[in-house]
Amino acid sequence: MKLQKTHMNNRRSIFSKYFVICSAVILVSFICLGAVLLLVSYRYFLEEKKTVLEKNVVSLASDSVGIISDSPSRWKDEVTDKITEYSRSVSADFILTDKNGSMIACSAPDELKDIEIPSSLLEKFGSKPAYVFSSLSDSYTDCHIVGISFEANGPSYYLIAVSPQSNQDAYIYDIMEIFGVSMIVSLIVALIIVYIATMRLAQPIKEIAEVSQEIGKGNFSVSLPSYDVREYQELSRAFNDMAASLKSYDTMRNSFIANVSHELRTPMTSIGGFVDGMLDGTIPQEEQRHYLKIISSEVHRLTRLVRSMLNLAKIEAGELEPDMRKFSVLEPIVDSLVTFESRLESKHIEIRGLDVDRVMLYADSDLIHQVMYNLIENAIKFVNDGGYIEFSFTPVGHMTVISIKNSGDGLSEEELPLVFDRFYKTDKSRGLDATGVGLGLNIVRSIIRLHGGKIMVRSVSGEYTEFVFTIPNTRIT
Repeated sequence: MKLQKTHMNNRRSIFSKYFVICSAVILVSFICLGAVLLLVSYRYFLEEKKTVLEKNVVSLASDSVGIISDSPSRWKDEVTDKITEYSRSVSADFILTDKNGSMIACSAPDELKDIEIPSSLLEKFGSKPAYVFSSLSDSYTDCHIVGISFEANGPSYYLIAVSPQSNQDAYIYDIMEIFGVSMIVSLIVALIIVYIATMRLAQPIKEIAEVSQEIGKGNFSVSLPSYDVREYQELSRAFNDMAASLKSYDTMRNSFIANVSHELRTPMTSIGGFVDGMLDGTIPQEEQRHYLKIISSEVHRLTRLVRSMLNLAKIEAGELEPDMRKFSVLEPIVDSLVTFESRLESKHIEIRGLDVDRVMLYADSDLIHQVMYNLIENAIKFVNDGGYIEFSFTPVGHMTVISIKNSGDGLSEEELPLVFDRFYKTDKSRGLDATGVGLGLNIVRSIIRLHGGKIMVRSVSGEYTEFVFTIPNTRIT
């Protein structure tokens, strides 16, 4: 248990996970962008440096040819001044050597005075500028070198432009420094935005968790607000519908428990009172048989209630498999009418619509018998003295439409939607007949639905009540 609790505490919230993931993605993106920028900057510097050095080497070589031709006696000083001028403009050193590599002039005489250009390097330069990445000396290692050879007044000369790698490193360092500062500022702004966005995205989940806890405590009146995000809006709508359904089921459950308690308590109170009366002598012996009949009636009522509840529970749980077979619809109707023969005669009820040819059904005969029994019993309760109960049968495709209609006061518009509810009884039903258990019509609807049919009720106040339902008349594949 302790390990499980520790494991639960180590689990990160969706907020922290989402924030860490987004932060990691942003950081990796900046790192990749920095790597690309580093590569692009390196290539750009190299290409740009080569182009600048080549142009300046060609231009300086041309200027040097002119100076040597125009000033044979003092051209070295003038060439040195020109080299120094070019060096300042392009941030590179220029060296003028003879064909053997001996230095004639340079832009940095203090740093380059002892350097001799190896012949192996001079061999790589011709009349067109050529690029080489090499070292000139211990102090000039890893340099970008562009050289060209030319002739002036007879002798051959080499003009070499040198840019140390350190210049490139300094340039890239400056670029990456600017990028680093920009990245840090952008990363901070991005993390703030991600934090706020994550908070907004996680807030509905927190609200759902809080509402779920309230529903778990039995408070079904809570609901989620409307959200701007479509997915959250759909979730909110579905969650509120679920809460409303749970509230409805809770109300139904409470009503069911109250009704069951009432239905069980009433006959048990009567039975207990009569038995106590017999035991303590309150009820005379000559009247005990009368009260024993009442007790027997109440016991049968309790039996019917328990049986009906068990059947209903089996149907709703899907545990009741109908035994489908062919039989005549008149069989369960006639059997039920025989059972109620005395009540039919006492109310002088006329039975209509049974003078028909055989109407076959394909269903569970026992379950359909219960349907007919309950509907006929209900009709007998509410038919007026001297009234009628009328049956009709209409095959429609693979279904048969059956109607059971009785004359009488009928049902009001307020009662029609409630007649199939569990334990619902009209006041007239309680006053006219105390033998019902309030589950008959609910079981009827469940059995008909089990067979794939539908049932409806219609009534005209003061005239009639009619139940219309459908039952299969052939196997449905």
